[in-house]
Amino acid sequence: MLCFPNAKINLGLNIINKRPDGFHNIETVFYPIPLCDALEIAESDSDEKYEFSSSGIPIDIDPSENIVIKAFEWVASKFEIPPTAIHLHKKIPFGAGLGGGSADAAYMIKMLNDFYKLGMSIKELEELAIEIGSDCPVFIKNQPVFAEGKGEIFTSVNLDLSGYHLAVLKPDIHISTPEAYSGVSPKKSGKLLKELINLPLTEWKENICNDFEESIFPNHPELARLKEKLYGLGATYAAMSGSGSSMFGLFEKEITTKEIGSKHFAWVGKL
Repeated sequence: MLCFPNAKINLGLNIINKRPDGFHNIETVFYPIPLCDALEIAESDSDEKYEFSSSGIPIDIDPSENIVIKAFEWVASKFEIPPTAIHLHKKIPFGAGLGGGSADAAYMIKMLNDFYKLGMSIKELEELAIEIGSDCPVFIKNQPVFAEGKGEIFTSVNLDLSGYHLAVLKPDIHISTPEAYSGVSPKKSGKLLKELINLPLTEWKENICNDFEESIFPNHPELARLKEKLYGLGATYAAMSGSGSSMFGLFEKEITTKEIGSKHFAWVGKL
C-alpha cells in the first residue's frame, strides 16, 4: 500500500500564555498543502517486526528513533501486526515547521488501519495519533482547522484557498523548540484568528502574524529577507510556518522556482 503524507502550513500563530505544565497555549490555523513524502508498507517474510528503508532527503537517525517507526510500534502494541516492510521517501524538509514527521506518523497509523483492517474509527485514529505528537491528529482528517491549547484542540474552519499558488522556501537554518519559545512574549490577541482568516486575503498581511517571527528574525535575519523576497515577487501573504524555519508565500499568479532563484530548498505548487 502506498500513500503520500502531505505537509501543512500555519496561517498565523499566536502565543497566548504559558501553561502550568511548562507548555504554551497557542492558536493557529493548520492548512494542508500538496508538498508530499511517499510512504509504502507491505507484508514481510522477515522474522523481525519491521524492515525499514528510506530514500530522498537523508535520514540520519536510527530507525527506532524515527517517528514513523514510533507510530508503527504504538499501533503494534495495541494490535497484532504481522512483520511489515516500510519504505519512506522523504521530500518534506526536516525542522521546517511543515509537519512532515507528524504527517508521516499519522499516515502510518491510517495505513496500518486500512491495510490490516484494524477497524479503528476516525476518533480512535485521532486519539492514537495524539500519543505520537500534538499536531499528528490534524493529518487524520487532513482538513483546515483552527487549533488551540498546545495545538491539539481542533475546530473546523470554512477556508478554501483553492486556486492560489504557494511557494515554500527552507534555508539551511535549524531552530530548536527551546530557542523558538525563549524569546516570545505571550499575549492575548484581540480578535480570534479563526475570525481573522475570514478577512479577504489582501488584508491578511496587516492582521495575521506569526508571533515567533518577532523573536526569531533578529537571530536569523535570512528568514526576514526571504519573507520580503516573497512579497517582492508579488505574494499576497507571506509568513513563517510554525516555529520555522520555512517561509511561505501565497500568490494569485503562478510562481516558479526559477523566479524564486533561491539557493535554498524551494517548492512551488497550486492549492
